[in-house]
Amino acid sequence: MKSRVVALSTLLVLLVSTACGGGAPGAPAPSQAAEGFPVTVDNCGAAVTVDRPPARVVGYFQHSVELLLALGLRDAVAATVYPDNPPLARYAHDYRSIPQISVKDASFEQILAVGPDFVYGGYGSAFDEAQGRSRQAFADAGIATYLNREHCARQPITMDDVYEEVRTVGRIFGVADRAEEVVTDMSRHVGDATARVAGVRPVKVFVYDSGDATAFTAGGQGIGNQVIELAGGTNIFGDVPETFADVSWEQVIERAPDVIVIYDYYGTPSVEEKKAALRARPELSTVPAIRDDRFAVLTLQDAVLGVRAPYAVGALAEQLHPER
Repeated sequence: MKSRVVALSTLLVLLVSTACGGGAPGAPAPSQAAEGFPVTVDNCGAAVTVDRPPARVVGYFQHSVELLLALGLRDAVAATVYPDNPPLARYAHDYRSIPQISVKDASFEQILAVGPDFVYGGYGSAFDEAQGRSRQAFADAGIATYLNREHCARQPITMDDVYEEVRTVGRIFGVADRAEEVVTDMSRHVGDATARVAGVRPVKVFVYDSGDATAFTAGGQGIGNQVIELAGGTNIFGDVPETFADVSWEQVIERAPDVIVIYDYYGTPSVEEKKAALRARPELSTVPAIRDDRFAVLTLQDAVLGVRAPYAVGALAEQLHPER
C-alpha cells in the first residue's frame, strides 16, 4: 500500500508538471500569495483549506460542473465525470469543451492522471472509499476535496442551502462577488414562481425516478422536496427522511397522487417509456394521476442541490398549475 501511494504521488507530480507547465492561466505561481487567501471552510465535518483559487478542478457529477460554470470558472475545470442530463443551453458550449474522464464512475488513477488540485463531488459516491476514492486518499495525494452539502445534511435541504453552496464555492475560488450575483438571480426566479402560485390548493405529487418491483422516489430530505412545495405541490413521500428512497406500489396507491413527476436522466428509460410503464400497471389504474393522465417532468439535475433547482420551481409550477 505504501509503495502504491508513493508511486501515485510521483505520477501526480510528473503529470502536473507536464500538464500545467508554468501553471494554469490566471493561477498564481506557487511563490505568490493570492489576495484573500488562504480560505478555510467546514465541509461535511472536514476542514477544507486552499492557499489560492483551485486551477485544475475535476467536477465529479454534472451539477458540480454546472455550478462552477455559473460562477464563470470554465478555465479552472480540467475534467468532468458522470453526466446525468444534456447540459443547460447557457452552459452547453463550455460544458462540452471540458474533457470528460468517464460517463460513469472514474477510478482514483483516472482522476490523478489529469493532474487536479481540487475535486468537487456532487454525490457522496464521488468519494467512495471502497472504490479507492476516499477524501483521505486525495488528501494524501495533495489534492483538496469538497462534497456537495446535500449529502451530509442532517436537516431537509432548502433553497437557502443552495444559495450557501454557491457562496461557499465562490469563496473557495475567490469569486464571492460573482456568487452573490448568481444567488440574487436565483432568489428572484424563486420569488417570481412562488408569487404566481400563491394561494393555490397544493396538488399531491409522486416522484417517479425509476423502479419496477418497487418505486424509487424522492423523500423529504433533498432539495427536490422543496422544489415541489415551492411550485404548489405536496410530496406524498415528503415524510420519508431520505433524499431518495424505495417505496412500495401499495404505498403509492394508498397516498393517491394527483400528479406524477418523472425524473429524466441518462441511464434510465425515456420519459415516454416511463409513462407507458406506469400506465401499464393495472394496480395503478385508480390512482388519480394515472386516471387523469397527469404527468410532469423534471431533469434529475433540477432536483439535486445545484444551479438548476431554483429555476426548476417555475418550470414545475407551470406544469402543476398551468392556469396560473
